Amino acid sequence: MKKRIGILTSGGDCPGLNATIRGAAKALYQRMGDKVEIVGVLNGYDGLINGNYREMDPSEFSGILTVGGTILGTKRTPFKKMRVIEEDQVDKVAAMKKTYKEAKLDCLLCLGGNGTHKTANLLSQEGLNIIGLPKTIDNDIYGTDVTFGFHTAVDIATEVIDRIHTTAGSHSRVMCIEIMGNKAGWLTLYSGIAGGADIILIPEHPYNIEKVAAAVEKRAKAGKNFSILAVAEGAYSVEESKMKRKQWTAQRAEEGHTTATNRIAAQIEQMTGAETRICVPGHMQRGGSPCAYDRVLATQFGSYAAGLVADEHYGVTVAMVNNHVTCNPLVDVAGKSRLVPDDCDMLNVARAMGISLG
Repeated sequence: MKKRIGILTSGGDCPGLNATIRGAAKALYQRMGDKVEIVGVLNGYDGLINGNYREMDPSEFSGILTVGGTILGTKRTPFKKMRVIEEDQVDKVAAMKKTYKEAKLDCLLCLGGNGTHKTANLLSQEGLNIIGLPKTIDNDIYGTDVTFGFHTAVDIATEVIDRIHTTAGSHSRVMCIEIMGNKAGWLTLYSGIAGGADIILIPEHPYNIEKVAAAVEKRAKAGKNFSILAVAEGAYSVEESKMKRKQWTAQRAEEGHTTATNRIAAQIEQMTGAETRICVPGHMQRGGSPCAYDRVLATQFGSYAAGLVADEHYGVTVAMVNNHVTCNPLVDVAGKSRLVPDDCDMLNVARAMGISLG
């Protein structure tokens, strides 16, 4: 009897999605031969809700190891709205279960980040056979040491910082580079260290703008004609940490600063007199071909997921723990984030190198 395995990619895209799809598919075909059929669900949970899926041919999984993005398409479908019936009167959970049944799926692989895993857990608790695979450039999925997409994003952000160094030095400027990461600072921390940033500001550690300005002035007094700041998009100040999010976002809006990076740059220029500029690489950090590390990791994760399917081990998500691929129960992962802890080794490395953390 054939097994029908569904695959979907949900949330933001990142390098390594196609490599993971390929890893899972090729390992499934290797294990089960013609006794497996793979069904691609298009555009994430939106496709599962609306019944957009198709059977895939083995040839579709060739030549995609190095391709960025996702051949299945993706879309953000917020978890908080999954049980909310909106104007279209669609019961999303019932619709997803109906599509799963109509497609005659034996299992569904859900590739995505925190929101994707929350919905994956919801579907698992509703009785569907679900396996998660951890994707995000933020590297903040609980229970795994690394997610695919992270190392490629680090490479891209590091190259941005590398290139900013030369223009900062040429013009004697302070450059504030906004790195993706709304709640977790892993990407900013790693790329900031790799790129030689002088100041690294992450969401887990609210910054003191006076300390940031002092770090810039200290470099200037030492004869350094420029400074590089790696700023996580979700960074906020000590003062803002004492307010509710709505309060400090309103305050920023009143000041005319939409992001932390805008505000920090303006304050540095005012406090130090140094000419300051902003660089926002944005979605470039999510695009392009996965690096070698992510290709290997994606293949490891996909291959392991195929083994879980063969063993009918569902309700889990794949993880890397101490360089060993394993899995965690979805219920233990959903709704939790892996943030940069105070005793993080990389924070200690940054401090030892004289990098200011604000």
